Amino acid sequence: MEASPLPPTAGKFVVVGGGIAGVTCAEQLAIQFPSEDILLVTTSPVIKAVTNFKQVSKILEEFDVEEQPSIILENRFPNIKVIESGVKQLKSENHCILTEDGNQLVYNKLCLCAGAKPKLICEGNPYVLGIRDTDSAQEFQKHLTKAKRIMIVGNGGIALELVYEIEGCEVIWAIKDKAIGNTFFDAGAAEFFTSELIADKPEAKFAHRRTRYTTEGMKQEARTKAKTSNSVGSALGPDWHEGLTLKGTKEFSRQIHIETTCEVKKIYLHEEFTVLKKASLTFPGDHHNKSIKKTDKEIWPVYVELTNGKIYGCDFIISATGVTPNIEPFTHGNNFNLGQDGGLEVDDHMHTSLPDVYAAGDICTASWQPSPVWQQMRLWTQARQMGWYAAKCMAADSLGESIDMDFSFELFAHVTKFFNYKVVLLGKYNAQGLGSDHELMLRCTKGQEYVKVVMQNGRMMGAVLIGETDLEETFENLILNQMNLSSYGKDLLDPNIDIEDYFD
Repeated sequence: MEASPLPPTAGKFVVVGGGIAGVTCAEQLAIQFPSEDILLVTTSPVIKAVTNFKQVSKILEEFDVEEQPSIILENRFPNIKVIESGVKQLKSENHCILTEDGNQLVYNKLCLCAGAKPKLICEGNPYVLGIRDTDSAQEFQKHLTKAKRIMIVGNGGIALELVYEIEGCEVIWAIKDKAIGNTFFDAGAAEFFTSELIADKPEAKFAHRRTRYTTEGMKQEARTKAKTSNSVGSALGPDWHEGLTLKGTKEFSRQIHIETTCEVKKIYLHEEFTVLKKASLTFPGDHHNKSIKKTDKEIWPVYVELTNGKIYGCDFIISATGVTPNIEPFTHGNNFNLGQDGGLEVDDHMHTSLPDVYAAGDICTASWQPSPVWQQMRLWTQARQMGWYAAKCMAADSLGESIDMDFSFELFAHVTKFFNYKVVLLGKYNAQGLGSDHELMLRCTKGQEYVKVVMQNGRMMGAVLIGETDLEETFENLILNQMNLSSYGKDLLDPNIDIEDYFD
């Protein structure tokens, strides 16, 4: 006999997703409606909390992301009720969510913040790993301890951090672009960082300051649930590799070989490779003589054939080729408008195409007319901003109030760290969408700083700042106020001129 369904749980506001966007949204709603229950649905026993938040300038912000047991969130906000379960179905016409564990959650307003999942180059292959959440990062660490050689495929943030951090293991890095870090950098900045890959990695100056929580028993149970619900953990935040020992079986610091302008053509398991009698290449040790190609005598569990014709054997492959919005199972039976990238389209109030359903973070696609110097990128800074703003919009709508678009969407601004350098990206930092009608100004001191500004019609449209340049606040203001800088010419980047005082 089938168990009778549990009685519905009502919450004026329901948020799905325990990542940065979801938790920020739930916290903001809890502050604005202290007497209302805020229901937060998440598949994991731990949630992602923003800590050590610092407003660097008007828009630029820095923070850490900390995993915490959900009870800590509930203690801080007594009106947040965390429901640890996957979502089975959204019945938007009934304003109701069915969870994997049989709960029915009835909402007035719903915000979907279920994030994104890795685009794997090959599904179902045990030698292909994607890194998206803490569990998959720990799984990778476990594999790495037994590895002599790995291949990393992809050219985004996670790939960049991995190639720098991994020690004691040969790394073949396959990228489809001509230069590393194409998502964030131009060829000049890529060259600045490539020289850092060749140099020995400096010792870590200090231990990381964030608290770490161990919830192994709960996590094991959550993993079992997650496998049945096809869910994925929340995205990794900044410094995700801190506390992980990314070391292979060998004694050297770093050995990296980069294969540019290529993609994966085919992956062979050892048995198949042997039958086909193909030959693989050894790790290219001689960087000065690219024509030397030696056949590898070593036996590997998996082999990768690249579109440039080269074949390499390795212990496993890291697929770091981006993410796809995690829209299942919300779309079944619901007529959402979807963006070209597969995300749930949201308007300038984070509202989807369905009544009373909002979305924020990696799951959504911004479909409003953006500011000339803003673009959506699936980064933790935007996840926080979107979650915060979605809560404001939900609150305003509930109270029958109007709300202006948040100022953080006026300018794209992101601060991170690559290869131990502070990296600030502002506006159209890679001249995105500007066509050929722009010029670049550069200043570079090898091993110290790299400064690039993007100019159009005498106005600053974007900037890349690598190193401790102290220019971020000044450049942010210059991009926002669109002052005509034609008369300053190259003086704008003259290191002998104190540009901050100049425009103070």
